[in-house]
Amino acid sequence: MKKSHGPSFRRELKPLMVCGTCRGATVVSGVFHQLDCAACNASGWLCAETGLALPVEVLVQQLSLKLRNVTAELSRARQSIGGAHEQYEQNNRRGAGGSNFTGD
Repeated sequence: MKKSHGPSFRRELKPLMVCGTCRGATVVSGVFHQLDCAACNASGWLCAETGLALPVEVLVQQLSLKLRNVTAELSRARQSIGGAHEQYEQNNRRGAGGSNFTGD
């Protein structure tokens, strides 16, 4: 059953893009010193759909969701890569006659 009105039940991840004015550095060079970037409210990120700066409350939520997704992806990648023990057990075909050579 789809909702037809009101706020959504879950926060959706909005596509973000790096600010083109400051190139994600959050500051722009003034004549004598660096100034906060006015285009992105000194965050370095813009909404990819509208190209406008996000309010701070929304930006914090979006960056938190993005960080959570990247952390989960990194942990899945670490689990899929085997350690030294798995590499030691596999045949590397570097021994005499294509047998396993462990270097021991």
